[in-house]
Formats: sequence, structure tokens, C-alpha cells
Amino acid sequence: MTDAALAAAWLDSLRHQRRLSPATLRNYGHALELLFAQLEGAPFARVDPQQVRRMVARLHAGGLSGKTLAMTLSAWRGLYHWLVRHQGFAVNPAQGVRAPKSARTLPKVLSVEQVQRLLDTPQAQTPQAARDHAMFELLYSSGLRLAELVALDAEDGRLDLRQAEVTVTGKGSKTRTVPVGARAREALREWLRQRAQLASPTERALFVGVRGKRISPGTVQVRLRAWARARGLDAPVHPHLLRHSFATHVLQSSQDLRAVQEMLGHASVATTQVYTHLDFQALAKVYDAAHPRARKK
Repeated sequence: MTDAALAAAWLDSLRHQRRLSPATLRNYGHALELLFAQLEGAPFARVDPQQVRRMVARLHAGGLSGKTLAMTLSAWRGLYHWLVRHQGFAVNPAQGVRAPKSARTLPKVLSVEQVQRLLDTPQAQTPQAARDHAMFELLYSSGLRLAELVALDAEDGRLDLRQAEVTVTGKGSKTRTVPVGARAREALREWLRQRAQLASPTERALFVGVRGKRISPGTVQVRLRAWARARGLDAPVHPHLLRHSFATHVLQSSQDLRAVQEMLGHASVATTQVYTHLDFQALAKVYDAAHPRARKK
């Protein structure tokens, strides 16, 4: 097999065996494009750790961030692990190679007041408005990823309004069950009452677009931006911002990092800890404003 065929076979195994999300597969495909560009025709089998380090250094000098390079190296390690295991390659040259560190950026969040302005809405709604309201309430109420939201079906039991919970399958095909708040349940019941006016008779998706089929992630993003602008929010609002806001607000109220980790579906608590930094920043601002010796004269 050619290297291109090997790369395609590896991506195919990720798609069908590990069932990675389309977004992750696109990222891995881009990482393979970078690998081919750096190799300039050299075969996979001749790559050694020194060459991988040189490639990473060139990409970093070309402007790729440490975070992007870490993802790229993860893809390269995964490819070579598969090549060693299934194609008889001797070593994994990307094993042990680390990406350069970059400054950690904290996720932006909405304030509680901004979320209230975004989600508080009149009772009388068109089917489309009822759908949008239900989607946005659920994103914020349960901290769902966009892909998890659009993958929900209407009648498979995963959304249980009586038990006030929703079960989703996230990254790495990991399933988790998270609570659904009262406001979100109310919005979802209203949408379910009107769903038949938009959905095709045989469509299983919980949320559908104008053609009656499962709504696309891009449509959710566009609708949320328009919804936020109509309510006077100047900040660019996107689905992941609601997830960040959910995590921050729950952590600020509960101080329970492990519970937030479980609800977000993070494999490591280290990923969730970024929200403790956000909370500390808020405390630091209060301190700077209130402490008599915090400010310079």
C-alpha cells in the first residue's frame, strides 16, 4: 500500500471502529496533510524521532501554536501506533516528542445576567423560535457539546423530561447522563408540542431544520448568533460559549470540580481545572476593587 492509502485506511478505522466525531476526523485529516507536506515525498517508514522534532520546529516557526502542534503530534502518534500494530512498522517515531508550550488561553464566558437576557423569552412562539429556545436552553442547562445536541433523537428515551435528565454520547464514544433544568424542560415541552409542524413524519431527530430533517451544526451556530444579536448581546455567542458558561456558573456555585468534570464529560479533571482559573480571576477582580491595600495610590 502507498502511504496515502495507509493514511486513508487509518482514518477509515477511526471512523468505523472508534467512531470519532466528524470534527475530530477533519482535524486528524489536516494533521496528515501537514505530515505529507513536511515529508515532501519521503516515505512514512523512513521517519525517525529527530525528523519529527525538526518538522515540529518548522511548523512552530511557521506560526502554528503549541495547542495545534499538540493535536498534530497526537494524530501522528496515533497513525504510527496503527502502522506498528497492523502494518509491521518497527517503531513509532512520534512517541515521546512533545509540542512546544504556548500560553494557556482561558475560555470566555457569559455572565449570569447575559445568559438571562439571552434565554428569557416571551411565551408566544413560532415553531422555529420554540425550537431555537429549546436548543439554547438545553445547551446552557446541561453543558452539551454542539455535536451532542444535534445527535439527539426525539423518542429514543435519551431525553427524559420526567426524570429531568438527558443521556448523550460524547468524545471517544463515551456516554454520560446529565441533569436538565426546569427552564430547559419547559422550553423542550413547548418545542415538542410544535415539532410536528417542522419535522418530516419519519424524522427521528429531536431538532430539525426548515426542510424537516436533522438540524445541522452550522444552522445552530447561525441561529444562536442571530438570537443573541436580537437580544442586544454584543459579544459573539456560539454554542461552546454556552458550555463554558454552564461550567463556570455551576463551579462558582458548587465548588465541586469533580461533578463539573462528570457533567462535561472530560476524561481528565485537568481539562476541567481551567474553570477554576476563571473563578479565581473573578475573585481577583473583587479583591482588587475592594481591598484597601490592593490598589496603588
